[in-house]
Amino acid sequence: MSRRLWLIVPAAGQGKRMGADRPKQYLELAGRPILAHTLTRLHQAFPEARLCLCLDPDDDWLDAHWVPFADWRRTPGGAERVDSVAGALAAIAEEAGADDLVLVHDVARPCVTVDDLHRLRDAAREAAAGAILAAPVADTMKRDDGRGHIRATEPREGLWHALTPQGFGYALLCRALEAARARGVAITDEASAVEALGLAPRLVSGRRDNLKVTHPDDLSLAGWILAGQGDPYCNPGEPA
Repeated sequence: MSRRLWLIVPAAGQGKRMGADRPKQYLELAGRPILAHTLTRLHQAFPEARLCLCLDPDDDWLDAHWVPFADWRRTPGGAERVDSVAGALAAIAEEAGADDLVLVHDVARPCVTVDDLHRLRDAAREAAAGAILAAPVADTMKRDDGRGHIRATEPREGLWHALTPQGFGYALLCRALEAARARGVAITDEASAVEALGLAPRLVSGRRDNLKVTHPDDLSLAGWILAGQGDPYCNPGEPA
């Protein structure tokens, strides 16, 4: 029996660093909310997938017309990303098989390409410890002294920027998150929980334009990226 594919998209954050009047996933990008762009990209790659969209219980911004998936559900988001993902995993516990593949993707990454999505899925299915999209560090890395001055230059060889999606077998991801929480391990992404089990997820080199919209100037940059990618929803003359 083929492994089913589940998508978990944490979207319960408030995006306070954007300084906007609404959560950042609902900010307009090329005439549509960031969330709508992100879900469209995921659907282009995986129209058959089952989607868990993790939203704040009080979120009344969502318009269901922005969700292109036939099989999707809204699950309660938590205070932290890990809480949202754990809640989604619990919500599908009676349907998901142990070997089903789960891809977790940031709602604020609308520029991920279909090709990268397919390559990540294929790698995650092959690798026992799962896989993540990532990009090798290209810049010189500085460590500060806690007072705004350089303490040291860190060698960048072997360093990668972790991107999303990150993909793992359903049972493995559940076990990793449960073990990390029980041991009080800080979870910054799903891979860090799997790493805490002593496993080594595969790194899949992804495009550097898989931007995470975090700060106000990221919004216009994301617009230009979408236009450059030929996104049908983006007017190149008006990127944001």
